[in-house]
Amino acid sequence: MQLPSISSLPLTVTDQLGRRVVVPFPPQRIVSLVPSQTELLFDLGLSERVVGVTKFCIHPADARQSAVVIGGTKNFDFEKIATLQPDLILGNKEENYQEGIEQLAASYPVWISDIATLPDALVMIRQVGLLTGTAVRANVLAIEIENSFATLSAAQPPLPTAYFIWRKPYMVAAADTFINDMLHRAGFENVFADQQRYPEITPAQLAAAQPQQILLSSEPYPFQEKHLKEFRELCPTATVRLVDGELFSWYGSRLRHSAAYFRQLAASA
Repeated sequence: MQLPSISSLPLTVTDQLGRRVVVPFPPQRIVSLVPSQTELLFDLGLSERVVGVTKFCIHPADARQSAVVIGGTKNFDFEKIATLQPDLILGNKEENYQEGIEQLAASYPVWISDIATLPDALVMIRQVGLLTGTAVRANVLAIEIENSFATLSAAQPPLPTAYFIWRKPYMVAAADTFINDMLHRAGFENVFADQQRYPEITPAQLAAAQPQQILLSSEPYPFQEKHLKEFRELCPTATVRLVDGELFSWYGSRLRHSAAYFRQLAASA
């Protein structure tokens, strides 16, 4: 009797929610439900194995042409996913929705990340490398990112800062978010760190928090130059700036560029 090759044996892994997932190793048909993890897969050299992505997977530029678009991060097209016959689906606790993930997990191996800090992101990168057969490449990437942040000198003292992700209603990034961890590493003190996740705030709350810096993110709300005046009127003593939201909130391979960007921000603060 001929034994199966090692490469065809299933691999049992634990995701960042503590779920045990059995994946055919190496997986050949991958669906990514998270933009930053899609970019990571391509940077790990897996473009030919990525068969499905979301409409928000804008990096690399050709991701939505080389793979099937299976809906958004919070509204999956289950019929399209079924036609792709994935042997691995990558999701995220925050960016995806529990009901949809549970429905997919009933039929396919679904590995979920849960990321609130840089160490969480580095673990995710290495684990995605492990379960896709690209562990060496993923580890090199993780070390590059880790080293870039290790040499990042934060401002002293940190600048009291409000980081806006939405308008109408105003919403900010607060505690227990990846953005909050990035703000801290970039030398900013989050003035809403006493609140959780992504709270709505009023102009009065913003004024009372007395930020020295107001950062308007490019995503998910696309803040632009025309919005600067609005926030300067709300907080006349604060410096209001537009920032690249991807470099604060994408926790995949784009992190290679974040530390250098934070240095530029600090230099111009």
